[in-house]
Order: sequence, then structure tokens, then C-alpha cells
Amino acid sequence: MTAIAIGALNAAPAPLANTAGIIPATIAMVVIKIGRTRSEYGTYGEIVNMPVHAVVKHPENLTMEQAAASWMMFVTAYGGLIEFGKVQKGDFVVLGGATSSVGIAAIQIAKMQGANVIALSRTHAKGDVLLQKGADFVIATKEDDVTAKLLEITNGKGVNLVFDPLGDKEAAKIINAMTQDGKYIIYGALSHDDIAVPVFPILGKHLTVRGYELFEITTVPEKLAQAKKFVFDGLASGQLKPEIDKVFAFDEMAEAHRYMESNAQIGKILVKV
Repeated sequence: MTAIAIGALNAAPAPLANTAGIIPATIAMVVIKIGRTRSEYGTYGEIVNMPVHAVVKHPENLTMEQAAASWMMFVTAYGGLIEFGKVQKGDFVVLGGATSSVGIAAIQIAKMQGANVIALSRTHAKGDVLLQKGADFVIATKEDDVTAKLLEITNGKGVNLVFDPLGDKEAAKIINAMTQDGKYIIYGALSHDDIAVPVFPILGKHLTVRGYELFEITTVPEKLAQAKKFVFDGLASGQLKPEIDKVFAFDEMAEAHRYMESNAQIGKILVKV
């Protein structure tokens, strides 16, 4: 059985990510140990071809479905929060798009580091679910005064780290509530809008605003090895738990994509091959 996690295709170098299955003995001997499972982004097929660096052993306590749902989301969140965000115990971390698979992974990783998690969602409809998933606070960007709520939650100190997949006009409201030397990491452009950046808070608070891609981790062997170990250890210990929203059969592929487009999911959508 092969499980595929639904997501957008990307022509960039293959990272760890979205497929889990068994490597056949006829081809495994030329790349890695027979029977080892593999995972890669955008691998829609019963048999796939991938570079050796994209093959990873997952902990034995995971099912194939859980393995397929793990690597891209956790490695993406690891890079943003650990490698580049340098999240510390006690930090206030804002997570945009918190109901996505990467958002859920980021909640878990931030909590592992002892941070206070502020999850952002467009409305409060999924607020209770986000609290159940580990968020300490939830702010609805379309319903709440974002800047005021962030300052209230942090007792006026501001937030230390922002991990944002949207890159939209709401960014200014968050930047205005950041603390000295805070970091704003953008890892997506789901809104397709340019961000309106308030210059004076960036200058006065010495803020860092940077773009981040998963490939900054997966194309650097040393960083990839560290990420693999972090995620493997977290999965093996149970501190990291892949969030699977729904599993579809292969002949339900079109329905799976319609479900993804509905934005109703919390976590990963899988298709069994």
C-alpha cells in the first residue's frame, strides 16, 4: 500500500515529503536498504523515481498513512521555527494558516520548545479545534483587532516570532505588535497580495523579515540531516503526531482535490494507492 498526501506540485529540487510506501527489492538494492519506506513531494504514482536524499526511514510506530502525512509538514515547520526562527522557551510565536498541515506541525514544534503559541485563523469557527491541537491562544484575523489582541496576550511586550504562509495585508497588523529583535518569516504567498510593511517598527525594533523555502533545508546535506533527526526523534517519542484529516481511495482522487479546495480540512488529506 502507498499513501499519498494531497498538495500542489512543485518543480524545485525534491525534498522529503508526501508519499510513503515500500521500495521493491528489484530497485532498492541500487539505492538503499530493501524494504525501507520513502517519502517525496508530489509523487502521484504506484512507482516513483527519486534521488537518494529524498529517502528516509520513518519510526516503526507510524502507519503508512502517518508516514505519508509527516515529513514535508514537519521539516517545513522545523526550518522556519528551529533553523531560522531560533525559537526559545517562553517566546510568543504567531502562526498564520494554523489549520493547515504545516500550521499544525508548527504548533507541535513550538510547544516542544516551550513557546507560547498564538494561532491565526480567518474566523473563530475552528478556534476550539486549534486550542485542542495545542495552541495557547487563537485570533480570528477577520473578526478581531489583531494588533490589540497580540499586545494584550503578550502583556504589551509583543511577539518574538511570526511564521506566515499568507504574506498578505494583515502582516502590518502583526508587525506593529512585534517585540525588539523579532523575526517575521514568510514561507508562502497564499493570498497573492503584496504585504504592506510598516517601516518604522522594523527600524525601531530591529526586526527581521525574511522569506523561507523548504528547499533551504532539503538541498543542504547538513541541515537536512539535522532536520531528519529532529523529526524522527519527535515522531518516535510521540511528541510530534501527524494530523490526518481524511483518507480517500485512489479512484476518489477528484473528490479529494475538491475537498482540499473547500478549505474544510484540518491537517493532511491522503489518497491510498
